[in-house]
Amino acid sequence: MAKSNIEKFRGADPAELKTQSSEMLEQMFRLRFQINMGQSEGIKKYRELKRDRARLLTVLREREIEAAKKG
Repeated sequence: MAKSNIEKFRGADPAELKTQSSEMLEQMFRLRFQINMGQSEGIKKYRELKRDRARLLTVLREREIEAAKKG
């Protein structure tokens, strides 16, 4: 599953990735709130979102490095 997510991120443009990143942050905030209120079913989704966001940020950083090398 992770492989398909990273490929999906690599196929998207940077503006879309930044939008997705902010949406993920908002979802993570809500899930953290639910977890702190005692709802444990959000833990798995929180961890998954955290990993997906890290993959997304990795792709953005790779593009920045690539652009710096070219420019």
